[in-house]
Amino acid sequence: MGKIRVLITDDHAIVRDGLKQLLDSQPDMETIGEAGDGREALEKVKTLHPDVVLLDLAMPHLGGMEAANLISEVTPKSRIVVFSMHGKESYVRQILAAGALGYVLKASPSSDILAAIRSAYRGEYFLS
Repeated sequence: MGKIRVLITDDHAIVRDGLKQLLDSQPDMETIGEAGDGREALEKVKTLHPDVVLLDLAMPHLGGMEAANLISEVTPKSRIVVFSMHGKESYVRQILAAGALGYVLKASPSSDILAAIRSAYRGEYFLS
């Protein structure tokens, strides 16, 4: 079985760098691209066809909520995991309705993001 191909989307380069190091250290994952906002993520999804899109909720130009809706339409096979500092239950409900399978708080341990990606890849939900 191949590696889980992940597109990392966050407007902070240092966060993307840290996530890339974490994911690429896993034997079953690889980062295939990065995006700094929702618009860029949408364009990269169209060409890269990732297995999982790791998506920040609060980003400039096109936020995670809107991006999740569009990504789900453009590449329904790509699974979405949201990685956010916002823990409001209403956000979680909205992003799950938009097609996300995972919601991980940025304050969570790194093991949660890895578990969320693996769960989403299998088509299962994960909430931290």
